[in-house]
Amino acid sequence: MKLTAAALALALTTSAAFAQALPDLGGREVVVVTENAYPPLQFLDASGAAIGWEYDAMAELAKRLNFTVTYENISWDAMIPAVSEGQFDLGMTGITIRDDRKEKVDFSDSYMTSQMVMLVRGDETRFTDAASFAANDDLLMAAQPGTTPFYVGVYEVLDGNEANPRVKLFETFGATVEALRAGDVDLVLTDGTAGQGYVDASNGGLKIVGDKLGTEDFGFIFPKGSDLVAPINAGIAALRADGTLDALNTKWFLDYKMGQ
Repeated sequence: MKLTAAALALALTTSAAFAQALPDLGGREVVVVTENAYPPLQFLDASGAAIGWEYDAMAELAKRLNFTVTYENISWDAMIPAVSEGQFDLGMTGITIRDDRKEKVDFSDSYMTSQMVMLVRGDETRFTDAASFAANDDLLMAAQPGTTPFYVGVYEVLDGNEANPRVKLFETFGATVEALRAGDVDLVLTDGTAGQGYVDASNGGLKIVGDKLGTEDFGFIFPKGSDLVAPINAGIAALRADGTLDALNTKWFLDYKMGQ
């Protein structure tokens, strides 16, 4: 669909207004920590290079807000405590915005909304949804402690017992998927973003079953009181207004092929 002259002028005016209004961080260094295990948000490609939706978004934010980025890597379970203690300026790894986490860190505005899905092996036939999984005591679920998939698995799929032995805990999300592939567990809950990325890369080895189990908003995290929150929020708003977020969604969720 072609834009009319008036619509094009409005789009250009809106984009220019956002560009003029954005804060200038004066080349400040921002240390960003991530897990590199959540495709297509952030992961290592076949050559070992760190790439993904969040890397592209952060590069755009750095350009528009005039800051430089230094990346560090850490496991998920250590990320929120480390950012909370001020070891890093910002954390990104598809982090669900939750009130309990807001007690420890500040969140940016949401940059993406996703829904929880059930990731299973491609040949799985013993269950097709949350109810049939819960009904079979022989079936095991993998999760990282303290994550949204852990709580959804415990409270929406199982019986609400956080010590339920059917939940096997792993340090990284990647490890949960490897346990699934190996047959050590039978289910991994993940947001639809990461789940579809793993399915696309699996050559039929993985699939998604059942209904979506909930909606979650993703945000970047900062130490409490960080002066980066407002500039990053302004940047996210600009990326949304001029279509950059939509373009990143198309690039990473539609056009990119895992394993290339």
